[in-house]
Amino acid sequence: MENNEKQEGQFQLELPQNVAQGEYANFALITHSRSEFIADFARVLPGLPKAVINSRVILAPEHAKRLLMALQENVAKYEHEFGKITLPEQQGKTIAPFNINKGEA
Repeated sequence: MENNEKQEGQFQLELPQNVAQGEYANFALITHSRSEFIADFARVLPGLPKAVINSRVILAPEHAKRLLMALQENVAKYEHEFGKITLPEQQGKTIAPFNINKGEA
């Protein structure tokens, strides 16, 4: 009976091979409505005038807040282990690591 109780309480998560590889993103755009948060992720490359969104995640507000808290906790753990993450002065509110308007190659 103990074994059955453990199996019922377990949550299994499957990671398909095509998803496990992941998508690199250096740009995120987050919007919201009353009922959901939408996070679009893209890869912006210097010298290219256009970026294509390669991933979209839609979250209920409660899940967006849980994600925020999980990210804060993990950033704190990362900084404790590896040192403070410093950000260059940013003009916009994106996560792009470079000025996307320069058009440099």
